[in-house]
Amino acid sequence: MESMGTLTPSTLSRTDLPWQLAWSREKCTLCGQCTAVCPVRAIELGVHRKRVVQVGLGLAEKPGNVFSVYHGIRQKTEPAFACIGCGMCDLVCPNGAIRPVRGGEPDKLRFHNNAGGVPRRRGGRRNDPRSLLDEIKFIRISMLTDPALDAGRHDFELRTLLGRILPPEALVRAVQDNGWIPPVREIYPLIIGSMSFGALSPNMWEGLQMGVAYLNEEMGMPVRICTGEGGCPPRLLRSRFLKYVILQIASGYFGWDEIIHALPEMKEDPCAIEIKYGQGAKPGDGGLLMWYKVNRLIAAIRGVPPGVSLPSPPTHQTKYSIEESVAKMTQSMAMAWGFRVPVYPKISATSTTLAVLNNLTRNPYASGLAMDGEDGGTGAAYNVSMNTMGHPIASNIRDAYLNLVKVGKQNEIPLFAGGGIGKNGNLAANAAALIMLGASGVQIGKYIMQAAAGCLGSETDRCNICNIGLCPKGITSQDPRLYRRLDPEQVAQRVVDTYLSFDTELKKIVAPLGRSTSLPIGMSDALGIADATAAERLRISHVL
Repeated sequence: MESMGTLTPSTLSRTDLPWQLAWSREKCTLCGQCTAVCPVRAIELGVHRKRVVQVGLGLAEKPGNVFSVYHGIRQKTEPAFACIGCGMCDLVCPNGAIRPVRGGEPDKLRFHNNAGGVPRRRGGRRNDPRSLLDEIKFIRISMLTDPALDAGRHDFELRTLLGRILPPEALVRAVQDNGWIPPVREIYPLIIGSMSFGALSPNMWEGLQMGVAYLNEEMGMPVRICTGEGGCPPRLLRSRFLKYVILQIASGYFGWDEIIHALPEMKEDPCAIEIKYGQGAKPGDGGLLMWYKVNRLIAAIRGVPPGVSLPSPPTHQTKYSIEESVAKMTQSMAMAWGFRVPVYPKISATSTTLAVLNNLTRNPYASGLAMDGEDGGTGAAYNVSMNTMGHPIASNIRDAYLNLVKVGKQNEIPLFAGGGIGKNGNLAANAAALIMLGASGVQIGKYIMQAAAGCLGSETDRCNICNIGLCPKGITSQDPRLYRRLDPEQVAQRVVDTYLSFDTELKKIVAPLGRSTSLPIGMSDALGIADATAAERLRISHVL
């Protein structure tokens, strides 16, 4: 806290901060662990002067003051060092003497963060814990208790297809004429979404890759992970594990040189190529890796100088529209791998999604469409973008699926949904709801960080400093002092646990529908919701 002699109109008190540290002087042993582990240096050791009033026993004796000096913990109130509520101090304190407490006052810090005319930019997800997906119920259930439909007693596999599925007559004609058949991959319907090698720490990225490899090779689950923008380590491009990876290419082309150079030496083709045009958490903004995280390794992979911010540049001037851009990039990426690898675009969920989808239906090289809703996480975005821009994924995926039904291509072009899936912990239920609304699979990002590495961020704006590389758990940091806190093998173990539990829960939802051999894609008659407006919008049953 600033001294009394330096009070200004912009001076903050502890009550003005969104997070306040509750410290017990009696329990504290001044070990210093809390000050050492705090990622934003919100805590400091202070010397305090305490005044005690002494009152004598006699009436004639005047009261006096006794002053003492003691050492204790002090919370900084400067906006640059404001507590983020991560709770790392509480985790390491041996005596439980300190913990962050959510302030009851409105967040007055936001005005100070906008100093100099620069709005606040943060990582994480929007400050809204609500989710329409959590309100959807599954109302079509088998009337008989059939062991064949009970996920606990019957072993069946859930798979989905990534790639363009030709109609039967077109497939027969292609086989007879020895023509080209679009590549198709059988994958697990839960994909680890795009989180780049620069956004995540080396230990986190390695742990995710190890977990995915184990699920494929030991558990027989065809799980796939997307690299995100910016390329990936060269050794992954030249390893046999590349077949479990979806390579993402974005408008910035960061990391593209490394991929091109590795093409002749690739032992396996990647699972697919995802072309990123937008993300739901900040539609229209593109990607942004801030300079805090661009170390020498990331700079070398991306082909840029170290220590510079990396926003996705605008679309090249030869591409005048999203439709033209998708057509050109889809064909060029398909040609790069000899038309052996599925290629599909990823866009923000917006009211113009159907325009892109209609063009994909006429593009023989487009293998699907991924849509990212407004609740998607991001490494760096302005608060105003995260909290007020975007389109809900539930209604967007429903509109896209019904549009495919109209043109008779609902079984030809797969749709993949992302953005806020499992944001309140209901991962399997949210995924099942989106699949029954028309998605062929779902993509997750922040959920896997919370489940596999204990991410402390929340929709109530706790932590969420992914953008500046000070992640207290070392998940999104490029600082070795922070990411060494993370054990890749433990991350891999938690990835496996997450998928096994998801698999069990999804089967418990799907099995009673009588669809134990295939995903109930578009089976909307099994859904119901108490909100009449939402029921009408999604065209599902209204139940009370």
